Amino acid sequence: MRSRTQTNKSVTPLSQTHQPAAASNSVRQHTTGRRLDYQLIESLVPAGARVLDLGCGDGRLLAELAAHKNCSVRGIEIDQRAVLACTRRGVPVYHGDMLEGMDFFDRNAFDTVVLSQTLQQTADPVRVIREMLRVGDTAIISFPNFGQWRVRLQLLLWGRMPQTPVLPYAWHDTPNVHLCTVRDFRLLCQEMNLARVEEIFLAPSNRQISHFAANWLAGLAIFQVRAGITT
Repeated sequence: MRSRTQTNKSVTPLSQTHQPAAASNSVRQHTTGRRLDYQLIESLVPAGARVLDLGCGDGRLLAELAAHKNCSVRGIEIDQRAVLACTRRGVPVYHGDMLEGMDFFDRNAFDTVVLSQTLQQTADPVRVIREMLRVGDTAIISFPNFGQWRVRLQLLLWGRMPQTPVLPYAWHDTPNVHLCTVRDFRLLCQEMNLARVEEIFLAPSNRQISHFAANWLAGLAIFQVRAGITT
């Protein structure tokens, strides 16, 4: 998981040439040594696209997009150590809050804006998504599914806030302030008049699963959306 957004005025200039807490260990690296969720996100990004990653962490996803798909990449990250890791990778990054950072960009400055496992940590998810689709043509958003059956079972049997591989925090120290389910997010897309272009789901075992019963089975959801007619 990646840390919640906060305001930080320090800037590493964007002209140099993905977390806010570290991503959960539950999304394990594939046999190639690359994270499967990153590979799936990468599959949704066209070659040569202009990409902005919000809460970009150490910049690994952006570095892979630049190397494998010749993308023009930018990141926004709140954590100082992660920003330094980005610069070591040669990834241009803005050090600060994601909404503050997006305010510097014009409409449609990017082809794709990525928010990986950070939506639930933002103070205002709707505002973040609107800004993503102001500066970008499409948004790719991944989040832990709070409707997964193990989460429901923990609440039912023990009556306590669940802890799972993708939701590892105790209730009193979690950065997650807006947890949602697959069904919740689909309904939000309808309310915001967003077209769901792609939906990808991973089981907690790090295996891609079908859309059938995704709200019950998926540990992690990846949605690609754009402004337009709802689906």
